[in-house]
Amino acid sequence: MQAVAKYKNCPIPPRKMRLVADNVRGLSVKKAFNILKFSRVEGAYWIERVLHSAVANWSVLHDGQSPDGAELIISEIRIDPGMMLKRFRPAPHGRAHRIRKRFNHITIVVDNLAP
Repeated sequence: MQAVAKYKNCPIPPRKMRLVADNVRGLSVKKAFNILKFSRVEGAYWIERVLHSAVANWSVLHDGQSPDGAELIISEIRIDPGMMLKRFRPAPHGRAHRIRKRFNHITIVVDNLAP
C-alpha cells in the first residue's frame, strides 16, 4: 500500500528543487536519507522533511509496523510550481523591474518493494 506526503508552498523555486529530487527518485528510503542528509543544497532539507512524513504515513497505514524491516522505495516524487509573490524594485529613469519569488509543491509517494 502506498503512502503519500505533500508539502505546499515550499519557499524555493521549482527548478532548484527538481535538481535535488532527481538525485533520490526511485531509490530506497535509506539511501535517499543518506543522500539528503549530507547534501549541501537547501532543497534537500525540505525533501527530507516530506520524506520523513511519508514514511510516518506508511507506518500508520500498516498499523504501526516499523519501516526498518520493510524495503521502502520512493516510487514517485513530483515538484510542481506553486504560487508566486510579485514584487517591484526601482530601476533607472523612474522605471520598475519585476521580481518574482517562486514557490513549489512537493509530493512524495512511498511504496513497499516486496509485498
